[in-house]
Amino acid sequence: MEKFKLIIVEDVPLELKGTEGIIRNEIPEAEVIGTASDEAAYWRLIKQQQPDLVLLDLGLGGSTTVGVEICRQTKELYPQVRILIFTGEILNEKLWVDVLDAGADGIILKTGELLTRRDVVAVMEGKQLVFNEPILQKIVERFKHAVSSQLARQEALINYEIDEYDERFLRHLALGYTKEQITTLRGMPFGVKSLEKRQNELVKKLFPQGESVNATRLVVRAFQLRILDIDNLDPDPA
Repeated sequence: MEKFKLIIVEDVPLELKGTEGIIRNEIPEAEVIGTASDEAAYWRLIKQQQPDLVLLDLGLGGSTTVGVEICRQTKELYPQVRILIFTGEILNEKLWVDVLDAGADGIILKTGELLTRRDVVAVMEGKQLVFNEPILQKIVERFKHAVSSQLARQEALINYEIDEYDERFLRHLALGYTKEQITTLRGMPFGVKSLEKRQNELVKKLFPQGESVNATRLVVRAFQLRILDIDNLDPDPA
């Protein structure tokens, strides 16, 4: 790896000292051209000398949004500068999403393996979305859960013989649509009586014991069986 210039943004003196130690011992190619403990100090630094990499803490002065805005504005003003987040915000997943949307090249959580030479090399070589082990574990867990949920839904659609119109009908019932409103949806070739018949058929499929249930209980059952995905309840165009 070639030599590169680095700015460290960190507001906790002890953590800054530790980070500088990691850089000094593990990444001798890095020239620390400055450190900043707040937003104002950071902008003064970067205007004086542009770095190749910013190692950015998110929780500055007790605020998590400052780091996200620093990331976003830096990427807008200096798109060639790489930004690696090095943060103790180990539980704030919403914050991770925000800073990735702001253009961060990766996130290293201050837990477990911490910052490694491998991570910094990956960012400097142009790899995007560099993460360390703790955040990778969470990503993999979410991926496995998402895939399992998708497979369960596909199996439910097959096992209960749910076609496209059944799914659309149930989804719009879940969204609070009346049968009259559902008949006005684009590509829904059914009148109210046909939808009532379809609802009765769905009740027989999902409640084979022969129970008499209303639309609300039918929708709840569809959620329980994964026929409906609560994260994908967007209405169809009218």
